[in-house]
Amino acid sequence: MGLKYKKMNKKAMFFTILAIALLSLFAISYTFYSVIEDRQSINKRIETMNSFVFSLEQDMSRQIYISSYRAILSIEEHITSQGKFLDSARDSIEEVLINGTIENQPVNLMEGYKLEDWNSRVSELGNKQNILINYSLKNLTIKQEDPWNIKVEMTIDIFIKDKGNLAFWNKTQIISSEIEIIGFEDPLYLINTNGKIANKINKTIYENFTIPNLILHNQNMYYKASSTAPSFLDRLEGKTSANENGIESLVYLPKLSEQGVAIKDKSCVDYIYFSSNNPESQNVAGMPSWFKLDTEHLSVYT
Repeated sequence: MGLKYKKMNKKAMFFTILAIALLSLFAISYTFYSVIEDRQSINKRIETMNSFVFSLEQDMSRQIYISSYRAILSIEEHITSQGKFLDSARDSIEEVLINGTIENQPVNLMEGYKLEDWNSRVSELGNKQNILINYSLKNLTIKQEDPWNIKVEMTIDIFIKDKGNLAFWNKTQIISSEIEIIGFEDPLYLINTNGKIANKINKTIYENFTIPNLILHNQNMYYKASSTAPSFLDRLEGKTSANENGIESLVYLPKLSEQGVAIKDKSCVDYIYFSSNNPESQNVAGMPSWFKLDTEHLSVYT
């Protein structure tokens, strides 16, 4: 009887240990599965937030472009209405972008398009993804790195957090956009003709200036890149000095004459014609008698 009881005891102990081992294995497996499931959930959420951050940066770049384009249009309207150049093109563009004003006066075109107006849009985008967003503007830079584009660069501190506290980003981000100057009006023409001639900036289609090409280039008052000419930002300030990102056109005098603008007997290169400078100039064979170029530009156009 005792031997039989001992054998039963051993069997019971064996099954108990086996049951405990199986339960432990199940518990470990369940825990491991839960950890994997949680990690997958977190990874998926992080991927979603990464995609959102990328989309946000793209959207901000588009917003900078739209706001900056409207800011430049507003500034050109201001220059025309006031009949004077800007003291600082960069400061004026910055004022329009941040405050929606020029010389502290509200600008209609910027209503709803100031940089701070993005806050509600960004927050709304975040709420749709269950994400909290906060950002602040650290620096705004307006510059010209090539003749045909103005670059607007915004440095922001941005904090993005998942509402479920799974992940967050806290970083400084630089977002920029380039605004092509093609199609904007040249302030040098506007101010120096008392608003009678509004010459839009269009890049020349000619590379070789044969006489027929030069005639059409001049008639259309096309522009070409020139490191001896002022840049578009310079022109907003009325500057006529050289800039490595400069552009120049050739003034078509008959167009000025038709509008009652007095004609000058000097080089037709715009930044020379509309300045007090008067370098020695001469006629060009095959061109109208009123068309003259200074010595420096004879080698460029002939």
